[in-house]
Amino acid sequence: MSSADSKAQKRQKFEKVFEVIREELLTHFNGEGMPKEAAEWYRQNLDYNVPGGKLNRGISVVDSVEILKGRALTDDEYLKAAILGWCIELLQAFFLVSDDIMDSSVTRRGQPCWFRNEKVGLIAINDAFMLEAAIYWLIKKHFRSEPYYIDIVELFHETTYQTEMGQLIDLITAPEDHVDLSKFSLQKHRLIVIYKTAYYSFYLPVALAMHMSGIPLASSTTPNPYTLAQSILIPLGEYFQIQDDWLDFSGTPEQIGKIGTDIVDNKCSWCINTALAVASEKQRKVLDENYGRKDAEAEKRVKAVFVEVGVKEKFEAYEEDAYKRIIGLIETIPVDGLGTDGAVKLKREVFKSFLDKIYKRQK
Repeated sequence: MSSADSKAQKRQKFEKVFEVIREELLTHFNGEGMPKEAAEWYRQNLDYNVPGGKLNRGISVVDSVEILKGRALTDDEYLKAAILGWCIELLQAFFLVSDDIMDSSVTRRGQPCWFRNEKVGLIAINDAFMLEAAIYWLIKKHFRSEPYYIDIVELFHETTYQTEMGQLIDLITAPEDHVDLSKFSLQKHRLIVIYKTAYYSFYLPVALAMHMSGIPLASSTTPNPYTLAQSILIPLGEYFQIQDDWLDFSGTPEQIGKIGTDIVDNKCSWCINTALAVASEKQRKVLDENYGRKDAEAEKRVKAVFVEVGVKEKFEAYEEDAYKRIIGLIETIPVDGLGTDGAVKLKREVFKSFLDKIYKRQK
């Protein structure tokens, strides 16, 4: 079987679990005596907003549990790992439905944003709340008797709060309708990336897998495995987002599957912040006058400055340095795994599998 076939099969198996949890949520909803039209609305909300993405975050929970346990999962273990994965996808859906309203976005995943649909409008705000609440209902139903129950509840709450902090910095730093490059900096970009993306996209899937695999929060004889995991995964998430920013500028629509819009949308991206850090007075004037404008010619002028200041060369140097740094962090984990008081050890392979997926990616 080819790797593409294997990936498709893995996704298909994961998607079947969504059908299970959707029916559980709707059965509970109907059991509360909700009217038929409300149940149909909830079903449409779930189907429209939850399963359509790449599902990388959710599937990473299953992959990480398999690596940590060192064997194929039983049906019950797979179901539990996949439910935690879908809880991340529900969290993602909650963020995206909300984010699209805040940004007045038009499309998401190749279809109109949920709030843009006829009759939805600002009801989407409540729909977003319901997507988030579904996480905690599912965790209670499936994990209430597990010793790590409160750990995963707290982890979701903390990660949600961190992501919302990042969203706030992003919204007040780079509103789409008001360009002020004096608010931009590489340090602010780093904060936005870490809080808005890295915690929930990279640390959350692995930390959930660690809890499910029986790795305790702390041990008297070894380093805290969660602190170690975070020290690797947050820089990994930062690297991923900087790649994303670079590809938005440099990638073709055929390559990345979309037209890059960071420049016209006034995004506080790595590329603009890198250019601002080294731009001459003349180049800075061009950036100030053209960045964030809904104008193809203005966008071309910004791109020309990016080329002049060597953003490509700076990205290539950053990528090599980031890769070496992350490998170095991974190698702080002993070859035979970081021992804990339990039977399961933290393993280098968990982190290498993430790094291998994104190093030198082209889309």
